[in-house]
Amino acid sequence: MQRIKRRTLSIAATALALAALPATAEKTVKVGVLHSLSGTMAISEVSLKDVAMMAFDEINAKGGVMGYKIEPDVVDPASNWDLFAEKAKQLTAVDKVAVTFGCWTSVSRKSVLPVFEQNKGLLFYPVQYEGEECSPNIIYTGATPNQQLIPAAKYLMSPEGGSFKRFYLLGTDYVFPRTANKILKAYLLHEGVPPENIIEEYTPFHHQDYQTIVQKIKDFAAGGKTAVLSTINGDSNVPFYKEFSNQGLTSAQVPIMAFSVAEDELRSMDTQHLVGHLAAWNYFMSEKSAANEKFIKDFKAYAASHNLPGGASRPVDDPMVWTYTGIYLWKAAVEKAGSFEVDKVLAALAGMSFDGPGGKVTMDLLNHHLAKPVLIGEIQKNGQFKIVYHSEGLVKPEPWDPLTSPGKVCDVPGHGGTYTAP
Repeated sequence: MQRIKRRTLSIAATALALAALPATAEKTVKVGVLHSLSGTMAISEVSLKDVAMMAFDEINAKGGVMGYKIEPDVVDPASNWDLFAEKAKQLTAVDKVAVTFGCWTSVSRKSVLPVFEQNKGLLFYPVQYEGEECSPNIIYTGATPNQQLIPAAKYLMSPEGGSFKRFYLLGTDYVFPRTANKILKAYLLHEGVPPENIIEEYTPFHHQDYQTIVQKIKDFAAGGKTAVLSTINGDSNVPFYKEFSNQGLTSAQVPIMAFSVAEDELRSMDTQHLVGHLAAWNYFMSEKSAANEKFIKDFKAYAASHNLPGGASRPVDDPMVWTYTGIYLWKAAVEKAGSFEVDKVLAALAGMSFDGPGGKVTMDLLNHHLAKPVLIGEIQKNGQFKIVYHSEGLVKPEPWDPLTSPGKVCDVPGHGGTYTAP
């Protein structure tokens, strides 16, 4: 009798414990977000984290990826390039994320590249860059040099762009600006611009005093038909444009063509100093399409409902769109492969297209870059861009510039990662 009573109590306790559990345990997949949420690059990178979180919420609301809900693993490398590598190790080796979306600067990307390769991880990198790199473990959804740098210089030299003949190449002192300017300089020389008509100068991250440099630009511009090609990154853009205006230089006299200033940076700047200056990207918020209008509306609603700084007034920009695009490409590739395994996902990505806010774009069959449109925009008072140039169709990505790296191409995925012509 005692034994039966104990057994009855045990069965009852088990039933109560089971009743307390959810009916079905939710399946999750960990996904890394590797962006600077503090430091000099936070001005640009926080919004990439924000739009990634929105995309995760959208996907989870529709059932997740292959029935797995995305569990974001957000880390802050704080604009510290060594810390990027440490955080990448944490995500890939300790947290075992299926994929990571992150980085802005090329120095941060180069810091984490060996980590992702060694740990067989997968990084989606959403920002325009200097090329001269291919990795079997990185998907580059931002622009290659022939999708941003070269079209911008070509435009400025054309009658439509002002027929400029003198160029001041000004950038932040790190990988992207120095390599970008090497490519730009080679192109300008190839097109017949004399060496004395090209000036090259660099400032450190977080540089604030541009008085002397702007005076140099002013003196150089006295030689006629001068434009600035700017690879200044981060919060240094604010004092640069302000000093440019303070010294009486206007976009009509000396236009600045920026490669790292988009709508998101403009919200932190006084646009009265910027009207008429230019930027080259692959997307502008002012593009007209149903998909883009929905994306803008959804992000403003997300920003407002999550009490993000700026709320419903928050803009979107190029790197945000390619972050968003990368997430949906990864989802589609996982579902096509039927697996989260990196090798299978990479094979599924080749040739894949996505029709989103930036229009229809396609992953190259032979490298990890996107074919996409090229746009040049003119800054308006409201912080938006008037599109003054739009390529006809998609521009095929060329990670290696033919003038500075003749004969080099990216390896076909799975061919050893030597990054040279096979």
